Amino acid sequence: MTQLVVALTGTDHHPFERLVQWVDSAALRRHDVHFVIQHGLSRAPAVAEGYRFIVHDRLMSLLSDASAVVCHGGPGLITEAREAGHVPLCVPRDPQLKEHVDGHQRRFASLAAQEGYVRTIWSQAAFDEELDEMLARAAECREPGTPNSLRVAARALVGAELDALLTVRPFRLARLHRS
Repeated sequence: MTQLVVALTGTDHHPFERLVQWVDSAALRRHDVHFVIQHGLSRAPAVAEGYRFIVHDRLMSLLSDASAVVCHGGPGLITEAREAGHVPLCVPRDPQLKEHVDGHQRRFASLAAQEGYVRTIWSQAAFDEELDEMLARAAECREPGTPNSLRVAARALVGAELDALLTVRPFRLARLHRS
């Protein structure tokens, strides 16, 4: 079964060309992996399968089938990925690159990474390395004949256990508001 990488730029009106280019570059390197990217108002990818917008039911199906999830630094997509059992690779939008109006995604992603909710990515080299590592781990965990629903259930259980650990050390959103 071919591995699936789902990348999500969100629906903000600012283009996120950098993430689309990184995903396309990975798709060129990894012909053995199916890449789907929701690119929003960015240019469509040349190699990966691209969609401007993905309806919620389809998004949930893709997240359920994904071996790896890549997203921007918005809490909504991070939450969706976590609920599907993933610790997403998070590439926060950078206001200096005109990808957003301010640095709130960068701050939020840094805090989320400290708590283990995401793996924050700051460069294409780190993206390539982390994605390859994530795909290798996913391939090792996939036993032939195991229904996807069991893999999804296992990821959800692990995610629930990690989330339960956070009740001991709650996520410090107050720090985000002070930034």
